[in-house]
Amino acid sequence: MRLKSLLPWLCVLASLLGLAWLYATSQKKDQELAALREESQQLQQLRAEVEEAKTNSVQTASDEIARLRKDNEELLRMRNEVRQLRGEKQQLSLQLQSAQTQVQGAQAQMQAMRVIPVQPAAPGQPIPAGQPVPGARPGAAPVSPEQANLTACINNLRQIDGAKQQWALDHQKAVSALMTQTDLLPYFKGNAMPACPAGGVYSLNPVSVPPICNIPGHAIGR
Repeated sequence: MRLKSLLPWLCVLASLLGLAWLYATSQKKDQELAALREESQQLQQLRAEVEEAKTNSVQTASDEIARLRKDNEELLRMRNEVRQLRGEKQQLSLQLQSAQTQVQGAQAQMQAMRVIPVQPAAPGQPIPAGQPVPGARPGAAPVSPEQANLTACINNLRQIDGAKQQWALDHQKAVSALMTQTDLLPYFKGNAMPACPAGGVYSLNPVSVPPICNIPGHAIGR
């Protein structure tokens, strides 16, 4: 009789224990589920960070490649400029050597001209017949007026050509440069240009071209 009266309480106690076990199990599962959710969120965050890092790495690599390409193009351009400058330097060296050779020739010509100084005749005044040509050797036989005028005119042209070469050397002028009589006056005694004794007119011409007289035959050659 006592067992029958305790049986309902035992059933109730068993039910309570079962409910308590179910509650504890449910709580444990909820905790595990919450932990799994947190881990899932962390994993998603890590995946996002990894994707962002990959994107940044790709962008950085692209930028670096673009910069390297630009640097390579700049290097090629600079090499081309250096090659061009070297070619121009060689051309300038050749031109300088040519100019120095011409100047040395002009200086040698002027030194040769200074050995026998020649005094120019007055403008338009021919050398009288029987008078020795200026600068001729003592004791030389008299020559005709035409020959004397020709010789004096050629000597004048040589003086003018020497003055041109010295002017180009002093002022660093190119062989194609032109000058005026005023430019050459300081290179003559008394700042006076020599004149053709037969009345001819001189043309100075560029540095590389000898001066000429308008009288036929009154000319010098290189």
